[in-house]
Amino acid sequence: MIRKLFILLFFLPLSSMGQNTYQLAVLKYNGGGDWYSNPTSLPNLISFCNENINTNIKKDIAIVEVGSIEVFNHPFIHMTGHGNVVFSSQEAENLRKYLLSGGFLHIDDNYGMDPFVRSELKKVFPNNELIEIPTTHSIFNQKYSFNNGLPKIHEHDKKNPQAFGIFIDGVLVLLYSYETDLGDGWEDQEVHNNTEETRLKALKMGANIIQFVFNRKD
Repeated sequence: MIRKLFILLFFLPLSSMGQNTYQLAVLKYNGGGDWYSNPTSLPNLISFCNENINTNIKKDIAIVEVGSIEVFNHPFIHMTGHGNVVFSSQEAENLRKYLLSGGFLHIDDNYGMDPFVRSELKKVFPNNELIEIPTTHSIFNQKYSFNNGLPKIHEHDKKNPQAFGIFIDGVLVLLYSYETDLGDGWEDQEVHNNTEETRLKALKMGANIIQFVFNRKD
């Protein structure tokens, strides 16, 4: 019932998104990792979505702590960084409730998060594994088609990009993008000197994620 109510309030059909205003958030976590990385990424993604997929998302970004009730005010929360991540038991429980209530978390490895975020997600969902999302999943086929899955944006260890997720009752509630660094592609061009083609791929994939989140059905 809680999940259905949250979705009713936040995850309205995309055709209704022009009449509704939403605010996205960045997740602030403990452990010493730089949760504040890529400060221009979400604002640029919001501008792209508002211009191209008929969203009406506020341009200002909220910062929410993992254990705060404020997480429930935002349908989409973005998490990034390069290093350590630590969730207390209370924070893990709060995040679990948020995701089970219809919220969505996108974790974008900015390089170096992988071993830490995997262990902390076990606190959140001890009985659910991160599963690689197949390229046929609808998140890759919203307004923009990515038939090969996540685009490669920033080279780290010469590995292919991978999208992992946690599914609850068949519904994707968490996306973990690895070896792609979408957030780098969303940032202002002069920050990483990515080509416009690369930035556009990142922004289109980001728009797909937002579109998928707002169109999810319970």
